[in-house]
Amino acid sequence: MVRILPLNTFIRSTDNTMSISNEALEKLLREVETQAIAAQQQISLVRTQQASKQRELRMAQLTRTEMASLPSDTNVYEGVGKMFVALPVSGMKGKLETQIKEAEGEVDGLGKRLHYLEVSQKNSKDQIDRMLRGGVGAS
Repeated sequence: MVRILPLNTFIRSTDNTMSISNEALEKLLREVETQAIAAQQQISLVRTQQASKQRELRMAQLTRTEMASLPSDTNVYEGVGKMFVALPVSGMKGKLETQIKEAEGEVDGLGKRLHYLEVSQKNSKDQIDRMLRGGVGAS
């Protein structure tokens, strides 16, 4: 995110080029640094969520694989709170397929969000580096 500064924050140097005042530069640096920190926190959160969804996905896939070896007339039991409900194998397979598709979609979405956040963080760090080297380039 680029913030547009008012024109009065720029001052003309003796060679008639525009430069940013120290106060504006410090403010911009703090803002970009805050964005980088926020992106890092979001990256940690998304990685945790992604790992959790991947575990759910693996559990559902493993359960589906184990159920494939059961005869079709076998009753299986699904936990509902503190109770168990008997279901036919075909009903449970359908639930597992739906659960797997949803988990795959969520993992994919989290992967895209993670990529976006990593790019945002990299851009913020690059912008901070440019500011510290003197080439403000807030583009």
